[in-house]
Amino acid sequence: MVAVALGIGTALCWGLADFLGGIRTRRLTLAAVLAVSQLTGLTAVAVVVVAGNVEAPAAGDVAPALAAGVCQLAGIAALYRALAIGTMSVISPISASGAAAIPVVVGLATGERPGAVVFLGMAAAFAGVTLASRTPASAANGAPSREGLALAAVAALGFGGFYVGMDAAVKEAEPFWALLAARASAGVVLVAVLVSLRPKLGADPANLPSLALIGLLDISANVCFTLGTETGLVSVVAVLASLYPVGTVLLARALLGERLVAVQTAGVAVALAGVALIAAG
Repeated sequence: MVAVALGIGTALCWGLADFLGGIRTRRLTLAAVLAVSQLTGLTAVAVVVVAGNVEAPAAGDVAPALAAGVCQLAGIAALYRALAIGTMSVISPISASGAAAIPVVVGLATGERPGAVVFLGMAAAFAGVTLASRTPASAANGAPSREGLALAAVAALGFGGFYVGMDAAVKEAEPFWALLAARASAGVVLVAVLVSLRPKLGADPANLPSLALIGLLDISANVCFTLGTETGLVSVVAVLASLYPVGTVLLARALLGERLVAVQTAGVAVALAGVALIAAG
């Protein structure tokens, strides 16, 4: 029951964070959204680690988490931009399908042999993404842009790398320290990029609370996923966490009025089913 609750919590927090991140990126610069949300998340997990007085692990133990943090930052940046320029109901399932497949591919490369259910899920996810990405020219919402689809693929790679890195990190280090290491590496890279490129942030103080909320939701999802991974029931947590696009899709339909044509609706449903099969396998 604990793993189930953590998996559901991960999906809910990620789904809402992605929706809000996409909405804010449509109105503000990506740099502003990332700067406030990511640094808020880093601050929150740092406070938890300090307050908990948890013994620090060896540097080598959190090395996978450092890589995981950079992967997640790249994934979030790509996803928020894709959600800002594309149809959320299509972009989100594409990113989730690819992310769920990455750990399977890594497992195959390291000698693991998944069952038939996993391969069925990968086939379903591929078919679903293909269908979801196709829209008749006459459809009101138009076909997904190449940029949006490319960014969704980058997001999938980033999130898949995060899954693999955090799974390896929590086997050696305390979960919150692993999460702090991931957030710290992401923060360092983000600050370096911002200092180098010097983009205009342009965030009105009135927008700061909503951007901070995105960061808190994202870190809450990370906490749920990391704690769930520590329980050893990775398959249970992953199958539920990977369904985070459901929340994004429902919010996009309810609040943005997104309407998919029949082929897209079928594709989204098949892609989500593929995600579930991959994670459950």
